[in-house]
Amino acid sequence: MPAKYFEFQKKASEYKSWRWIVSTALCSVCMLYPLHAEQPAAGKQVGRADERANPPSMQTFQIPSHGALLNAFVYVAAGAGPHPLVVLLHGFPGNERNLDLAQDIRRAGWDVLYFDYRGSWGSPGAFSFSHAIEDTAAAIALMRDPEMTWLFRLDPSRIVLIGHSMGGFMAVQDAAADPAILAVALISAADLGGRIPQPLSKELQPAAIQRLSVAYVQEGMAPLAGCTPEGLARDTLDHAAQWRFLTKVDALKNRPVMVVSSNDAYAAGDNAFAAALRSAGNDRVIRLHLPTDHVYSSQRSALTTAVLHWLATLPLHPRHP
Repeated sequence: MPAKYFEFQKKASEYKSWRWIVSTALCSVCMLYPLHAEQPAAGKQVGRADERANPPSMQTFQIPSHGALLNAFVYVAAGAGPHPLVVLLHGFPGNERNLDLAQDIRRAGWDVLYFDYRGSWGSPGAFSFSHAIEDTAAAIALMRDPEMTWLFRLDPSRIVLIGHSMGGFMAVQDAAADPAILAVALISAADLGGRIPQPLSKELQPAAIQRLSVAYVQEGMAPLAGCTPEGLARDTLDHAAQWRFLTKVDALKNRPVMVVSSNDAYAAGDNAFAAALRSAGNDRVIRLHLPTDHVYSSQRSALTTAVLHWLATLPLHPRHP
């Protein structure tokens, strides 16, 4: 166990809560590792002794974000590591969690972090798209803390964001703001800002809010707390210009990006984003279309194969301009 815990630059109450959470997680490592041992995946370069000393596991904890504690867990890969990390970001509201993909990524030697944004699936707080962007940044920051890199045997210089639907939107926003993110994979990513005409006159805003509100209700808001359809619609309109994927091209033009689409409403926008990245000089854009529904019901194996192949091609460190 490390000699000391985190040094937080947060208010005292948050520090106290998080110190307790990490202490509990540290203790759980010793108790849970023997219970989750698995056989190494085929082709994994993990020796038997290393596997026995550092078996794969699933560790649950909470992520502090703007006064809330987000429910989270990490699939920890076998071996001493350090392992690269995938942050797996779920969509709206998050019925499809892609945990089959997470397990396969773990077997390939990666740690995988999954968490629920504020106000979603039992995480406290109010859900909004703005809050979810903040929550994603908080999760990434926590995974870079030396205590967490030790706990999960991970390499903080090799963090990849993979997002499905709204999670793809989060991946674009947070990777664009964080140049240390190694790479980004988008799975039927929802360009929330790109679907709002710009500029949008005040006269047209009420109709746009009504249209978006209906769409959010139809997608299902039961697992979300602290929000209304109209509030989410207003959040979208207020930030549409700055959230558009095409405004993030310059920030992402020097990093590997995988864009996967399906037979849904987001394919055209995803294709345009991939084309814009290539036009900006990004020669590491992988584009794939799979003929299936939005949650890839008939193409789960193809999706997993493509993502694993892409992850295997990634560099050791980000390439900056």
